[in-house]
Amino acid sequence: MKIRIFDIENWREIGQTLARNKTRTFLTAFGIFWGTAMLGMLMGGAEGLRGMLMRNFEGFATNMGATFAQRTTKPYRGFNKGMQWSLDQTDIAFIRRSCPYIDLSTTLNSTGASVRHSDKSTSAQIIGVEPDYFRVQLPVINAGRMLNESDDSQVRKVAVIGKNIATALFGSGDPIGQYVEANNVYFLVVGVASQTTEVSLGGKMDDSVIIPSLTMQRTFNLGDAVDGFIYTAKQGSTPASIEPYVRRAYTMHHPVDPTDREALWFLDISEQFKMVDTLFLGISLLAIFVGTGTLMAGVIGIGNIMWIIVKERTREIGIRRAIGAKPVDIIAQILSESMVLTAIAGTAGICFAAGSLAVADMLTYDPVLGSAHFQLSFSSAVGITLTFLILGTCAGIVPALKAMRIKPVAAINDK
Repeated sequence: MKIRIFDIENWREIGQTLARNKTRTFLTAFGIFWGTAMLGMLMGGAEGLRGMLMRNFEGFATNMGATFAQRTTKPYRGFNKGMQWSLDQTDIAFIRRSCPYIDLSTTLNSTGASVRHSDKSTSAQIIGVEPDYFRVQLPVINAGRMLNESDDSQVRKVAVIGKNIATALFGSGDPIGQYVEANNVYFLVVGVASQTTEVSLGGKMDDSVIIPSLTMQRTFNLGDAVDGFIYTAKQGSTPASIEPYVRRAYTMHHPVDPTDREALWFLDISEQFKMVDTLFLGISLLAIFVGTGTLMAGVIGIGNIMWIIVKERTREIGIRRAIGAKPVDIIAQILSESMVLTAIAGTAGICFAAGSLAVADMLTYDPVLGSAHFQLSFSSAVGITLTFLILGTCAGIVPALKAMRIKPVAAINDK
């Protein structure tokens, strides 16, 4: 007797053997199915959760930093703690001149105001920025254009309005080329923009009227005061490299204690990205650990059912040995049963995991941000399936070797 892979009788015998105890076979197959499904869903789910969290930083340059003045927490040079102060153009000029690590930068001023067009009005945040603002915080351009260098240098009264402001004031009409009024000052609308994240600096872009920095300062009589300074670091450096230069600037020009770390708030987006990466490295390792544990439980189940099958078929194996079956034939028969059970249940588990992740991806899809990537890559799916197939086959080796060692006479007499 010789086992052949494409022998239909061999496959029929495998099916009959596994069908003898349907409940036991089903429970073992379910263990394999759930092991592969769990591992696949955990791996794909971890990547999807990471994608959802990273949406909070969508639209920001990955090496962006920002700094804003806060109330002092220490008395200094006769000034009590709690003093309100602000950066100014002198500070910004010093930072830009002395710091070699800055790539892009923009000042930022903001104030609340009521904006109006015709008989419609709404509240908005007026934000004054320099042109690099739109390269640091990347917007979605819904219509028109962004602000440019000429707008700022020539102190033009032009504005980019957020999409919510455009809807409130113009409805379905085209706002480009129209005027909006803010605090009795008229601004020509040159663009409509929106942001891709809920995180904002100075105000949410969707609900803002963005105007040139110099226009903001002169129109609203802000003098040289600056609410915030936003920048990106050059390649090879980080926003943390810029912080000492900022601190040196304000301690030189303002009565603020150099040791008062709370007097200036710093944001380093690169550190946030590192935290997210570290967090999800841990989540991925946990997912692999839990999934592997579930997978091993299924493999153990395969080993157990093969032990039982060998025990139940002791007389049959003895008869086969007596009529000339070779040990390798017995081993191949037992292993083939293990492989078939593992392959079918494992493939079903991977398909279930892929389908579940696809549903999760559709439910979390965002029209602007796109997919969160609740997905299991093809290579990962194949890797999980092959790993389970190999482990499942290995689990059948010991029972197969036991079957090979059964002596024909002892097996025939077994009751």
